[in-house]
Amino acid sequence: MKNLLCLLLFPISFFANAQKMDTKLQQQLESAIQGFHGDIGIYVRDLKHNKIVAINADTIFPTASIVKISILIGIMDKIQKGELNYHQRLTYTDSLYYDEGDDILSRFKDSSTIELSKVMMLMLTISDNCASLWLQGLAGGGLHINKILDSLGFQNTRVNSRTPGREANRSEYGWGQTTPREIATIMNQIVDGKIISKEASEKMLRLLGRQYWDEEAMSQIPAGVFVADKNGAVDESRNEVVFVNGKKNPYIFSIFTKNNKDTSWEPNNEAWVLTRKISALLWKYYNE
Repeated sequence: MKNLLCLLLFPISFFANAQKMDTKLQQQLESAIQGFHGDIGIYVRDLKHNKIVAINADTIFPTASIVKISILIGIMDKIQKGELNYHQRLTYTDSLYYDEGDDILSRFKDSSTIELSKVMMLMLTISDNCASLWLQGLAGGGLHINKILDSLGFQNTRVNSRTPGREANRSEYGWGQTTPREIATIMNQIVDGKIISKEASEKMLRLLGRQYWDEEAMSQIPAGVFVADKNGAVDESRNEVVFVNGKKNPYIFSIFTKNNKDTSWEPNNEAWVLTRKISALLWKYYNE
């Protein structure tokens, strides 16, 4: 019985030893978020020294547009299996129309054609929602994407919208949900070439490195540094997950907020100000 207990506890002990807490950085981040008017979760991983910081890192948050990483994984799975081709031409129809903001794809004329790769670029680079919903369908829908996420060991990262059986989750979290730890781990596995395949991961990393929305976390990182990023925002939730390939010390971090008191869309929104503050702190801590 004693030997069995030791065997069962081994993976937990090994994981705890493998990833040590950076207590100095933890204290700095806890101090930085004091007084925030909302719920916040942060996960940071130092890729050079394998140290982490976790603040409410296993709490579930709305993804907003970060759900598009999950959709990307679903599409890359189809491409890997030969069911889709990265450069195949697709035909846009009026039935795909989704009117929200400045989406580019919604402005296409019925029967226009476009490469799958460019639809993926629109989803990730400018966060085009029309493109994203089209790709969600092409990936097999939320149920299929969620099965892939589950097979990869992610229990809390899910697509909710247009996904049968997840209506209650959609009501609470919106289009998708995740935790700061899980989405940062997904980014980490993409960087390490472990999502679907090495080739698929490399393609995903390049796609995530082309970000139009660069005025929050990315704005605090020197322009010459490679950054893979996806952010998301709705009124009461502002989120971002980032890989920073710093020469001295590469790192990954995610910052998620919900139930935010400040629901404004100006640059001085409290959550966005805090995101920039955290990003600047991390860059200085690791690379200056």
